[in-house]
Amino acid sequence: MKKDIDFHPVTGVKLAIAKDFVNGNEEWSVYIINLNLIELNTVMITSKGYGIIDGEQRRTSTLRHMIEQLGSQSIAKVEPIDPSVFALNNEFWVSYYILDQIFDKKFIFTEGSMDPSHIRLIPELGLEGVLHG
Repeated sequence: MKKDIDFHPVTGVKLAIAKDFVNGNEEWSVYIINLNLIELNTVMITSKGYGIIDGEQRRTSTLRHMIEQLGSQSIAKVEPIDPSVFALNNEFWVSYYILDQIFDKKFIFTEGSMDPSHIRLIPELGLEGVLHG
């Protein structure tokens, strides 16, 4: 059972939602950033959106991603994200192994966190967006 697993605190791993321009079109994507000096193995990420839009409860599909290995001090694109879901809470559950230890953390970009006033340059990506650590 999950309560029997010894999860260690997550450090050095961040998520970002950032925009890039591809063929002149603005595209938003979710990135995982490993700032650790050691690689992450079997990185599992589930994502979903939920909240209220126009007075109605909304929920997106749950997406699952797996990255076999994320090298030390490296970045991987997790998924594209449609700006229409920025009005929702966007939750990303990240689990991974370092050596034989499992690490687990929930990152939530709350409703409004993608407001233009929060957009900053993310040095690790060289793109503008919102960084969650």
